[in-house]
Amino acid sequence: MPDKSFLTWPFFEDRHRTLANGIERWCETNLPVDHADIDAACREFVRKLGRDGWLAHTAPDPEAPLPLDVRTLCLVRETLARHDGLADFAFAMQGLGAGPVSLFGNAKQRDWLRRTRSGQAIAAFALTEPQSGSDVANIALTARQFGDGYILDGEKTWISNGGIADLYVVFARTGEGAGAKGLSAFLVPDGLPGFSIAERLDVIAPHPLARLKFERVAVPAYAMIGAPGDGFKIAMATLDIFRATVGAAALGFARRALDEALARAKSRELFGAPLAELQIVQEKIAEMAVDVDAAALLVYRAAWAKDNGAARVTREAAMAKLYATDRAQSVIDKAVQIHGGDGVRRGHIVERLYREIRALRIYEGASEVQKIIIARQTLAGAKS
Repeated sequence: MPDKSFLTWPFFEDRHRTLANGIERWCETNLPVDHADIDAACREFVRKLGRDGWLAHTAPDPEAPLPLDVRTLCLVRETLARHDGLADFAFAMQGLGAGPVSLFGNAKQRDWLRRTRSGQAIAAFALTEPQSGSDVANIALTARQFGDGYILDGEKTWISNGGIADLYVVFARTGEGAGAKGLSAFLVPDGLPGFSIAERLDVIAPHPLARLKFERVAVPAYAMIGAPGDGFKIAMATLDIFRATVGAAALGFARRALDEALARAKSRELFGAPLAELQIVQEKIAEMAVDVDAAALLVYRAAWAKDNGAARVTREAAMAKLYATDRAQSVIDKAVQIHGGDGVRRGHIVERLYREIRALRIYEGASEVQKIIIARQTLAGAKS
């Protein structure tokens, strides 16, 4: 039985505790799903999550009865990740992909949200390029005005849901200013002439990922989200919300690793006694437990701050993502060690967790970038 004592912390309201129990029951009923075909599995996850109302939390309309609640997103991601990393991926990418439309889109653009929330359409967030990952200001894909619209030329890469998405939020250089000041965001449906999937990308924990190519892709002026030059602001505001949820997914992986390690330590004998009686194993368990609780505190602090009116949680979200992902890697590594040979046997739960966690320390801002963000924010707030 997973530890739920953290739900009594003051970060949460009764509605969060009810939701946490609900998503736990949903996972027990609907998971696992066959991963033999990753694209099909993701589509199935999106369909089921939409059918049963969970995607309603990902990208609500500003006037919707269910406002955006980051603690809810984190609780859902943590629970899904503890059960199945691909289910978490499917949920998270619906939110990240549709997030800019939810936060900044006009009424016509927000028509898409009814489809993403119901699971009828899959969304993608197309920011990264071959020469511009964490350095968003270095984006090279261009969107130049032509007639009453724009022409997009360039590439995006490492795009989650690439190849299965129905709509992409694409960040492009429109040239209102240098660097970050010259970026805009566009809503681009799949299937436009000149838009293609240049390459599907295979990684150690399989997910739908692709390199996208834009060759004179024409989009109307009303495809722009927000105003010209708002792209950087839109990207950062979206990532402010979803970076904390990446920490929540890592926390879910870490909790599952700790649970598996506890079960192994209690059941496996060495030298005539359970592993749990060895002090060196107890030391690992203690360190894992501390890392899990400390990560949870940082994740839910960031989520609570955003939900309670903080305009920006850049520092808090960066701390949550950095600590939760890095320490989850350590927790999972200890779980592998406690499992011995079984821990590296392909298909074992801790072996799967070992592969799943690694990417979280890279995407949506690598750990090194989070340290730069934290340092700059801390320095900016320090008195001279």
